[in-house]
Amino acid sequence: MIEQFNIDLSMQYDNILSTPLEKASFSVLDVETTGLSANKNRVIEIAIVKIEKLKITDKLHYLINPQTYIPAFITSLTGIDNDDVIGAPVFSEVVDEILNFIDNTVLTAHNFSFDSSFLNTEFMLSGREFISDESCCTLKLARNIYPDLKSKSLSSVADFLNLRNKNAHRALGDAEITAKVLLKMIRELQDKDKIKTVGELLSYQKGYQHNYLTNVKEELQGDYLSLPNAPGIYYFTNKKDEIIYVGKAKSIKDRVKSYFSPSALKKAQKIVKQAARLKHIITNTELTALLTEAETIKILEPKHNAQLKLFGNKYFLRINKTHKYPNLELTNHFDFDGNDYFGLFISRKKAAETLEFINKSFALRECSDKDFKKNKTCFLYDIHRCTGACENDNYADYKNELEKVYDFLYGKNQFVLDRLLNKMKEYSAKQKYEHAAGIKELVDFILNQTHKSSILAEPVNKAKVLFEVISRIENDFVLMIEGKIYIRNYLHDKDNKFDQALDEFYNNTINLKSNPTDEDFEKMKITLNWLIKNRNQVRIYYLKDYNSKEELFRNVSQNSDKISSKDEKSIQIKKDPTYDYDF
Repeated sequence: MIEQFNIDLSMQYDNILSTPLEKASFSVLDVETTGLSANKNRVIEIAIVKIEKLKITDKLHYLINPQTYIPAFITSLTGIDNDDVIGAPVFSEVVDEILNFIDNTVLTAHNFSFDSSFLNTEFMLSGREFISDESCCTLKLARNIYPDLKSKSLSSVADFLNLRNKNAHRALGDAEITAKVLLKMIRELQDKDKIKTVGELLSYQKGYQHNYLTNVKEELQGDYLSLPNAPGIYYFTNKKDEIIYVGKAKSIKDRVKSYFSPSALKKAQKIVKQAARLKHIITNTELTALLTEAETIKILEPKHNAQLKLFGNKYFLRINKTHKYPNLELTNHFDFDGNDYFGLFISRKKAAETLEFINKSFALRECSDKDFKKNKTCFLYDIHRCTGACENDNYADYKNELEKVYDFLYGKNQFVLDRLLNKMKEYSAKQKYEHAAGIKELVDFILNQTHKSSILAEPVNKAKVLFEVISRIENDFVLMIEGKIYIRNYLHDKDNKFDQALDEFYNNTINLKSNPTDEDFEKMKITLNWLIKNRNQVRIYYLKDYNSKEELFRNVSQNSDKISSKDEKSIQIKKDPTYDYDF
């Protein structure tokens, strides 16, 4: 019998969404920073303007000591130099006052994501949590209210509304003008679109005009308006509280919007018609949303769900170890069949480029098994691109060449680079410039590290790695050991198999004799597919490079600003405080 899937969505719908605009409180904020990267730069000034009952009522303003150098171009833009912040407080000294000031208000900014990214960092470094679920962005509102306005920058919108900012590029001046812009926008929306509540305002900024709710059944409207702009899974339940459909999304709010569009697919319309509730669970990243969706579908088999597609058009390089003289093949198939698979490659082109490079740089056979059995060398042997094992049976030479191929696929390039450079010099000395140019293309291939268009520098079937997936919420950690997948704080894992697997690996007690199960196989396919498309969000740690779990975690902590270093024995991940899961 399938285990009952039980999610207690105990969160009550936040009253702030139903608050009339005339009674609502907004905290309009702006920050000045040492640069544009929230991971590398720091806040140097913050200002917050409070709006209550559609009037500006209070202000909070601080210069902040960033504890780092303020570049000259920032000084020229803001007028704030290093001397100005010497005696200023550090952010942690004012964070509690900021929290008290913004409590029970709707956070607002022009291009809110920029300001919030810096505040997330500053709050985290101060040991606090920056909550911005119910946020308002005047940039998003401007895009919907004034679609024909060429520029939606704060200065352009302010000019359009006949507002003047006498102190631009300073936090207080920008916060004040943003507050005035917001007030004008609200009044316009009240008059033209009959926007009445905070929830309707926040929906409008995402393109959900007020009349959009007319397409949402009354019993789903509260759930609909509460959807977050965050990764996770969403699920529709019927009147019997049975889950009839599960989906995943990078942004739950954006994805679910399509279900209520007049042009929604017939399947979506059918799901909505049968639905009595619309619920959701936030995950740290899209990857864990994908994995959670897949496993939930497998457990529950909701009537409107189909199984997920797997590798699609992604490719591997397979070393055919079933033959005495292995060769390389291009394939989009993967299995634990005794062969070694390197990849995934993001496209067939990238995989083919790598295969062509290996064939031109190493002397492995390129012939089929059928041609090999003819025991007769071909022209590739004549041009020194093959050892001629079909005729000469020179296993030692071939094995040595194969080892060099493995080294290259492991990321060890020096040998092949030296070999190619020597060949290029030899051709140049003999004035065979065309041949030398061909070798130079291969050298450029190595120097550009095109082969790293694959996700791993180990065979996928043998890889022992920890993936750290970077997230604006909390980083995710996925462990892959010879095809078995373990996820840190995974919603469907009661037994903490992630830490168990690491302990067993470094104690040499982990059972790796049996092939991965079908469930492991499916998780691995989903994980690799996502990682290759989002490799810029991933850090990879090869377990073989560390002698212990503690050494691994110390290295992770040093490379991640989202991990607490207080406890070297565990990775500290904050769970979503909104939900209580019971599987």
